[in-house]
Amino acid sequence: MKKYEQKAAPICEALERFKRRRVVPFDVPGHKRGRGNPELVELLGKQCVGLDVNSMKPLDNLGHPISVIKEAEELTADAFGAAHAFLMVNGTTSSVQTMILSVCKAGDKILIPRNVHKSVINALVLCGAVPVYVEVKVNPEIGIALGVEVDEVRRVMDLNPDAKAIFINNPTYYGICSNLTEIVKLAHERGMKVLVDEAHGTHLYFSDKLPISGMAAGADMAAVSMHKSGGSLTQSSILLCGPDMDAEYVRQIINLTQTTSASYLLLSSLDLSRRNLALRGQESFERVAHMAEYARNEINEIGGFYAYGKELIDGDSVYDFDVTKLSIYTQGIGLTGIEVYDLLRDEYDIQIEFGDIGNILAYISIGDRIQDIERLVGALEDIKRLYEKDSSNLYCGEFIQPENVMTPQQAFYADKVQLPLEQTDGKICAELVMCYPPGIPILTPGERITREIIDYIEFAKEKGCSLQGTKDPTVELISVIR
Repeated sequence: MKKYEQKAAPICEALERFKRRRVVPFDVPGHKRGRGNPELVELLGKQCVGLDVNSMKPLDNLGHPISVIKEAEELTADAFGAAHAFLMVNGTTSSVQTMILSVCKAGDKILIPRNVHKSVINALVLCGAVPVYVEVKVNPEIGIALGVEVDEVRRVMDLNPDAKAIFINNPTYYGICSNLTEIVKLAHERGMKVLVDEAHGTHLYFSDKLPISGMAAGADMAAVSMHKSGGSLTQSSILLCGPDMDAEYVRQIINLTQTTSASYLLLSSLDLSRRNLALRGQESFERVAHMAEYARNEINEIGGFYAYGKELIDGDSVYDFDVTKLSIYTQGIGLTGIEVYDLLRDEYDIQIEFGDIGNILAYISIGDRIQDIERLVGALEDIKRLYEKDSSNLYCGEFIQPENVMTPQQAFYADKVQLPLEQTDGKICAELVMCYPPGIPILTPGERITREIIDYIEFAKEKGCSLQGTKDPTVELISVIR
């Protein structure tokens, strides 16, 4: 990385030049620097609304960048060790879907672990690719899916030599990392592309004390949520490509679905955040790791809670662990993760990232302070004292891997009918069912519904999980193949 060049922020500098010119707007957006919507200015501020501008020659165009956006993308590629980088304003969902649409067409096989984000399944609905699931093991004590084992990857690759790509989480939401370097080697020996979901892995690019990043491992593409741990605005993301990808073709794929009205608030936040990480990322993420480890130790002293970390590493299904992820198993005090999540928000004014059936995740990043960590630890100690109860009636086992019967596209567009959840045992699901967050589907289109899955959904509803993806917003009815 050329640090002297990383001091530049070409999009932000172009916006500053534009602001000094005091241009009279006869283009969109219609609020005209906020004059037409004073309530918006009151909420967001004059500076913010004044920079909400449209694409024009001095500011470049995200769909076909030739000046300042192109320069920003080149700096991003350099900072992340990629051959090419694309600034994305439709979220990492768009980055993930671009990866899959760039390497798969209808009927092509792609190898994926079942614990992927819903954006992966939606990409398969769009392009008609066929998922071949790589089995992931589950830690029975904390109920989370682990990484993919190298031997299992090799076995599935040998059974499906015509697969176009393999898709890998790095890390998972819970911090679990697979042996990415070895998986890349296996894939490339067989002519397969490697696509990496690094929605939760921005920081991996800026520390040699954290698990290896997708680009460093030799992956072909990586989707990186800069807004999660990198400090940019919500919905901003980057897509990284290795040297063997056709960057201009990837740009065409991006432009199939990405907005033609790119937000310069999002673009400038990506530009500034890249500069910040390139210049100060290493020390920033060392501090983040230190705070997370401190929190982990303090929480484990409380008793009942289990904040897990590097002790899970076994060299295979947990090849490495991202210590910045403060994942905590809660059922030891007789409460589900979603119950602790709700208590923290409603009783202690602490908003964490998510709670599921067995775990919570507190996202620690560059904006956190040690006093905030202390407040979280104190709240968890209080929750244990006030709300602890018997855990024998809690649902055990978090992650279910259903039988896949049809492709997601076939099932999604098939003739379907809505049935009460209780009547769907044995039926083929025709829609997504998931708790969000984290957004990992319980069911995807084309999977067979079982009694175990029905019981899991009912338990999740009872405990207050936000169930999404179904046509019926109450999730009383499920769409199944007629």
